[in-house]
Amino acid sequence: MSAGLLAALSVFVLGLLVGIEVIGKVPATLHTPLMSATNAIHGVILAGALLVTAVAGTAAEYAVGFLATAFAAMNVVGGYVVTDRMLGMFRPGSQR
Repeated sequence: MSAGLLAALSVFVLGLLVGIEVIGKVPATLHTPLMSATNAIHGVILAGALLVTAVAGTAAEYAVGFLATAFAAMNVVGGYVVTDRMLGMFRPGSQR
């Protein structure tokens, strides 16, 4: 395992742990507005994951890049789906 891959994996794991810790402290009533507000951040993360995958040199780096891209894409899509549902509650004649 190269030093660069080890550093990238370390940053990925630390980011994952920090994200879980931060989101775990948010009250349930704020999850939807929080997800709605962070769609742009997820888009930047998706772009970064694509750039990292583009410069990957080994199969392990490609695999980690693919996972990062897949998770970032799921975050973007999920954020927009939740935002659409949240805004749908405020449309006239909508059913809850």
